[in-house]
Amino acid sequence: MKRSSGVLLHISSLPGKYGIGTLGHEARKFADFCHQAGLGWWQVLPIGPTGYGNSPYQSDSVFAGNPNLIDLEELIEEGLLSQKECDKKDWGDNSKKGKSKVCFDKVSAAKQELLHQAFLSARKKTEYWKQVELFFQEQYDWLSDYALYLSLKEKMGQKPWMEWEEKIRFRDAKTLDNWKETLKQEMEYPVFVQYLFYSQWMKFKEYCNRKGVRLIGDIPIYVAPDSCDTWVNLKLFEYDEKGYPIRVAGCPPDYFSKTGQLWGNPLYRWDVMEQDGYDWWIKRIGAMSKLFDLIRIDHFRGFAGYYAIDAKASTAEHGVWEKGPGEKLFLAIRKQLPKVALIAEDLGVITEDVCQLRDQFGFPGMKVLQFAFSPKEESEYLPHNCPKRSVIYTGTHDNDTSLGWMKTASKEELSMAKAYLGTSGKKNFSWAMIHAAWVSPCELAIAPMQDFLGLDSSARMNTPSTVGGNWEWRMQSSDVDKKLAREILKLNQASWRSPVYNKKVKAKVKK
Repeated sequence: MKRSSGVLLHISSLPGKYGIGTLGHEARKFADFCHQAGLGWWQVLPIGPTGYGNSPYQSDSVFAGNPNLIDLEELIEEGLLSQKECDKKDWGDNSKKGKSKVCFDKVSAAKQELLHQAFLSARKKTEYWKQVELFFQEQYDWLSDYALYLSLKEKMGQKPWMEWEEKIRFRDAKTLDNWKETLKQEMEYPVFVQYLFYSQWMKFKEYCNRKGVRLIGDIPIYVAPDSCDTWVNLKLFEYDEKGYPIRVAGCPPDYFSKTGQLWGNPLYRWDVMEQDGYDWWIKRIGAMSKLFDLIRIDHFRGFAGYYAIDAKASTAEHGVWEKGPGEKLFLAIRKQLPKVALIAEDLGVITEDVCQLRDQFGFPGMKVLQFAFSPKEESEYLPHNCPKRSVIYTGTHDNDTSLGWMKTASKEELSMAKAYLGTSGKKNFSWAMIHAAWVSPCELAIAPMQDFLGLDSSARMNTPSTVGGNWEWRMQSSDVDKKLAREILKLNQASWRSPVYNKKVKAKVKK
């Protein structure tokens, strides 16, 4: 990886009409901004349908795209919707004093109605529908099951699949064939929605790449308990004979939570996965590699050793550590996908086996600057201690903004941070953090957009172990301007991270 820089901003946080950021004009406009600022990477959060608590880390499919990110203005241009139809919906855009947040309930309800109207329009266009059918054939391996899963969910009153009748729950072949015939028309709608998402995504990615901006995706290590993935691949997960999780995933007590993090995701049966050469994982990584230029694997330490918690436990305090698949999984992935590029999210309780696994395959790890300023020890997260083969962040989606962290850090941590960063107050604190990350030896430096904008805790994306009020932040259109792009570009040029160098800077360097 060449020395470069990037920004962390989820698609939903983009500005624009209709309540949530999408893959339309504002996404292309932000790619233009990244190009002007010399930011070579744009990192997003998982792009699957959001689940419990609107979390992108709790999706009903590892292959599907989030319908809420589909751009409606493009559908208006294609004649599938009218602007009047879109404008009259309640998007719940609760803008106050220049701040905007996503109202997920209203956005999802309005989007669902409009996408169904677009479906009815598209169904009448013969040539258009041929493209949808071709897409279905190309993605049949996962999309057939997903379309059936969503159609059955609708038929079953949105009950989780664990509560469906036994023959459907455990996928009796004859029963499923009968339901596929019964729900044939209903299954066309989710296929159409995924066609829209994938076609818009690929156009978006092509535009970014043309501008010299590469996309970093995010793969959660685990899947949601009530998902198409678990229903279709039940034998690959720790479920009992009734179809309920036996043990679930989480983290022991740590920086974020005194009682640990109880995620509730079912654990993998790694021994069963090994028997078919980790085929499910290879398909998953392969699908994501077509959508992104670089993939961050969340909770990488779980592949070396994972924390297992009894499914009936109320907290994550009393779990046990189990051995993960280790090199076997990544040898299989590398054999089938030799060109796939991965980032290892190696945060948390990191043991030697995690480091060995990461280094064996040459995956860059992550360093978070907010964790660096402990007066008790010289932290590995201090920029001067970071290895070249790593990605440094001022903070991630789970951290407070840099300015928010400054206001809540202990007196000792803040004193050390100010001394290290060479700043005395909050006015320049976010930029001082960015500067420290940018001049580090790390090959890639990334900051959340909130830090580039110098925003406080009100712009925080997620607070771990909490439900409600997360994932809602949105940027304003006025936030991205040429002045900010120039400031970022200057820093990129000074730290030799920018692929774009103007003649003036080159001339000065030569002298």
